[in-house]
Amino acid sequence: MLRPLDPKALPDHIDVLYRAAWALCGSRHEAEDLVQDTFARVLKRPRLVRSGSEVGYLLRALRNTNIARHRAAGRRPITVPLVETDFDDRAETAGTFDARELMEAIATTPRPYRDAVVAVDVVGMSYRQAARHLRTREVTITSRLSRGRQHIARALSEPEGAHRGRRARDADRASVLGPGVESFRDR
Repeated sequence: MLRPLDPKALPDHIDVLYRAAWALCGSRHEAEDLVQDTFARVLKRPRLVRSGSEVGYLLRALRNTNIARHRAAGRRPITVPLVETDFDDRAETAGTFDARELMEAIATTPRPYRDAVVAVDVVGMSYRQAARHLRTREVTITSRLSRGRQHIARALSEPEGAHRGRRARDADRASVLGPGVESFRDR
């Protein structure tokens, strides 16, 4: 049964949405902006949700807002982001990492895998709930979650800067070889 989304209930979900946004963006500041933008979009007009699925609806709205922000950013001139300077909260023990590093690693994960990791590991949804809200099958969530976790584990275990994605390597190769030229690896 559909019912109107209660604007007064939105503050109850801020923590969950903030963690999900941090995982999507990799930055605390961008996550705060993303949650604000999401709430602004949701509150613009009345929304109907199924009973008990506010978090799923808000998570989907958060993902869509993030995608819209990236599309808009792609149309703007490229700027160089500032490096976060909160290094004092970094763990001293070798082999450990802090929340900032984890969220940055999640943010570098390819989108389908990242969405599954955010839904299950960050937000705490069940596989069934995640499948329903990501509009896919439960078995697909299982495989995407596994691949996403593997990507994150590799990113956290490699030296800083060494976990560049395949897309970045392919872009570098294309810029060196030129358009339309393939390397021996591409054959």
